[in-house]
Amino acid sequence: MRTLLKGLAAEGRTVFVSSHLMSEMALTADHLIVIGRGRLIADTSVDDFVRRASSKLVRVRSPDATRLLELVAADGVTTAMVEPELLEIAGLAAERIGEVAAAHGIVLHELTPQQATLEEAFMTLTNDDVEFRAAAQPSSDPEEAEAA
Repeated sequence: MRTLLKGLAAEGRTVFVSSHLMSEMALTADHLIVIGRGRLIADTSVDDFVRRASSKLVRVRSPDATRLLELVAADGVTTAMVEPELLEIAGLAAERIGEVAAAHGIVLHELTPQQATLEEAFMTLTNDDVEFRAAAQPSSDPEEAEAA
């Protein structure tokens, strides 16, 4: 089915598919139109849609993580030491982090921008526009039930 749809699109045809299978749409679609509660939420490429929902977080693994953390610390940059050699850095592009590390002779074992999946992006960007929500399940913890 995916091959057929991509083949039709390659011929210049418009193919409109409505689906709740975001993993399949990530492999098939080039452009998304998202409608929620009768309102247009997005009319954009899949890449832009996912980019808007991604946190701009970069995972960095280095034997000299503490030193790198000090070098990238600046206004608008948030850092967290997840493990002794693993940092998460927000507010600075992976390319810039790599340049800072290289300029100071810091070895990197990982430099990975974190990106949302299409499903995560969809859930994030449509959160306020869903028509129906699941009811909260009652807690089996007596203390939590008492507090409610």
